[in-house]
Amino acid sequence: MLGIGLKLRRMGLLVVSALALLQAPARGELTIEITGAGANRIPVAIADFAGDAASARVVTSVIRADLERSGLFKLIETGGAVVSETSPPAYDEWRSRGADALAGGTLGEGADGRREARFRLYDVAKQGVLAGSAYITSRTMLRATGHRIADVIYEKLTGEPGIFSTRVAYVVRASAARYELHVSDADGQNAQVALISKEPIISPTWSPDGGRLAYVSFENKKPVVYVHSLASGKRIVVANFKGSNSAPAWSPDGRKLAVVLSKDGGSQIFTVNADGSGVQRLTTVNSINTEPCFSPDGQYVYFTSDRGGSPQIYRVGAAGGDAQRVSFEGSYNVTPRISPDGRTMAFISRRDGGFRLAVMDLASKQVQVLTDSHKDESPTFSPNGRMILIATENGGRGVLSAVSIDGRIKQRLSIGAGDVREPAWSPFSK
Repeated sequence: MLGIGLKLRRMGLLVVSALALLQAPARGELTIEITGAGANRIPVAIADFAGDAASARVVTSVIRADLERSGLFKLIETGGAVVSETSPPAYDEWRSRGADALAGGTLGEGADGRREARFRLYDVAKQGVLAGSAYITSRTMLRATGHRIADVIYEKLTGEPGIFSTRVAYVVRASAARYELHVSDADGQNAQVALISKEPIISPTWSPDGGRLAYVSFENKKPVVYVHSLASGKRIVVANFKGSNSAPAWSPDGRKLAVVLSKDGGSQIFTVNADGSGVQRLTTVNSINTEPCFSPDGQYVYFTSDRGGSPQIYRVGAAGGDAQRVSFEGSYNVTPRISPDGRTMAFISRRDGGFRLAVMDLASKQVQVLTDSHKDESPTFSPNGRMILIATENGGRGVLSAVSIDGRIKQRLSIGAGDVREPAWSPFSK
């Protein structure tokens, strides 16, 4: 990634982005390796659910894996104990095992063939119920039910919304002339192919309602921006002007996209309505301007520009105006992404000869480098703002990595036989 090829790619000249992507065929689903965990993890026990044993195993295994993967919980061994939600558990026994919290429930089946998953979360120390819910499910929805229950447990024990029911989009190169846009659960499972192309697909980004993806496809031998409905599979062209059309980013209300167009010469940032109408230019300086993203309140568009001589991060009002420089520490800072609460900016910074994920507190301007890798790119926040997913390299092939905003929790996501790039984390389900 060193040299002019990387610089051009990072600055949005997408002809280069035919992506030094990927060299091996990719098959299968993402697997997640936990490479770092948080301090002071919460001890929690997820007991086996009562009822249908096969269904219960699916649900409890998903819950346990979700909580373990988060890095915030220490899973207490249950020894195969079954705890239903119908009667209080043996609190003293679970306290002796070291559990601060305990979850258990029942998988039942109704006369119509549908299943009902009921669970309760118990405070072992206070000997009380923290939460409880019931979900109508089915054989094909058991994993989704496990994710929903894990979300409830996570929120009750941390005070933050859980992200286990969210999804991740990413690009896989399945062969030398086969690119696939995948959408999977947040744990990398249940992967579905949304688009197959002989030409590169890059820059997927989720609409705020989670129902559409905008992305750039080279299928017509040039970069064109599309908006793709995941429910119907239908898509529309949003930007196909002369030259390059790239780097889509949704406005918080889902009505507009910021895009990078070269139709007037150079690389400039525009906004366009989600149906392709209403094109409006935001940047006017004769320099490379690329990688836009909206602030969560919709007031600003952050972007990368070399107008000062080296790539740095700026912001401009969503209706245009004078741009303000945001990044000052270091000579190369690109790809700004703003956290859902608007307080933190993730970006890629060149440090010690490598390209690493960093975060900036936008109020204090303090910067923290979160990774020690050398080829990080494409940061994307989880919808609760706790984790950042990036594309990077491991052993010479593309993988995804997730790191918490304090740098303590780290994960690696990969596909066994191939490369994966261009991650985008979905919003919460609506």
